[in-house]
Amino acid sequence: MRKLATSAIGAVAALGLAAGATVANAADDEVVVGFAASYSGWMQAYSQPSTNAALIAIDDINAKGGILGKKITYVMADAKTDRVEGAKAGQEVLNEGAQMLAVDCDYDFGAPAALAAKNANKIAIFLCAESVLAGIQGVGKNAFSSSVLAGVQGATIAEWGSQNKGWKTAYILLDTTIEYNKGICYGFDWMWREKLGLEILGHDVYQNGDASIAAQITRIKSLPTQPDIIMNCSYIPGGASALRQIRAAGITSALAGGSSMSGTYWLDSVPNLSGHYVTEQASIYGDDPRPAVEEFNKKYEARFGERPNSQYTYPGYLVIEMWARAVEKAGTFETDAVVAAMETFREEPFLIGTRTFTNILHHQDRAPYLIVETTNGKPAVAADYTISEPVPLDVLFGKRYSYIAR
Repeated sequence: MRKLATSAIGAVAALGLAAGATVANAADDEVVVGFAASYSGWMQAYSQPSTNAALIAIDDINAKGGILGKKITYVMADAKTDRVEGAKAGQEVLNEGAQMLAVDCDYDFGAPAALAAKNANKIAIFLCAESVLAGIQGVGKNAFSSSVLAGVQGATIAEWGSQNKGWKTAYILLDTTIEYNKGICYGFDWMWREKLGLEILGHDVYQNGDASIAAQITRIKSLPTQPDIIMNCSYIPGGASALRQIRAAGITSALAGGSSMSGTYWLDSVPNLSGHYVTEQASIYGDDPRPAVEEFNKKYEARFGERPNSQYTYPGYLVIEMWARAVEKAGTFETDAVVAAMETFREEPFLIGTRTFTNILHHQDRAPYLIVETTNGKPAVAADYTISEPVPLDVLFGKRYSYIAR
């Protein structure tokens, strides 16, 4: 194994990795992948598990002989949940000979490293970013994401909930801190109002760092009737704080969120949470309907000493799986050829579902999801669901909605 970049030494310990000799360029029988993602700061909760999964994918592919006769090795640099550090991390792994970069689980924080890859004409794949900007539209033609668009998450909750839970009225609560959150609300709004013709009783906004959403809760409680569902478009820790305050205020409406609100690591902050629904690409709870997912969970536990604690673990495996398959299809590691090969994927099967890429969209505007319901603090798979049609591109960019600027 190649030695990791110096700034990633802390991540080495966290990931349980060993180190070997460093060289500036890959040996003839090696190809280097660079991880320029956050292994400290709050983004670590998303990017580190996804990186762990990518390392398992590297092991699996190497066990089968590698790619085009080359073993995959890797270098790492810590982006530290900081945009400036992200750009430095991207350049650092490029200097170490990285042929492809895996970057942070969020567009805002992963883009600087992805842009470094663009400038070097290398491919960048976001570990699990779910903003439409994490691709052609925000970075360029060499950028992809391994995950599914945030708008699909919102649309999935809306369509599934209306059909299976009988929800007819909704209230949208948007944390405007990052683009990902906006995407969830865009997709929910589109499906709920435009496709299903259902009623939204109100829109409200907050910031992830807000200590209180008392004013927003007052507005919800002042409605003539309480909404069937409150769509909370946020992430941890602010999203959990909002849920805790909503339930403490005596509001009993169903609560929902995007995949950023999945997992168990935050549930102690909202004691005995019930009636909470999220979309997840795979289950960490031992009840995934696909045997290959549980096999992966056991492999992850054997390597890292614990099972995955979030659905954001799994897309990291696809970062390597997708890139390797595109390289094999292209018959070369040359960037333009590999990009073209990835753009031929049409419902290409991978560990946690299919992926489709085109020369217009390097992300997923429709994909299968598990619906996970939390009852008395215990999440479990309630259903699997795929929305009836893709989320339109103008919806993904929020061009139909004005409440974001409020």
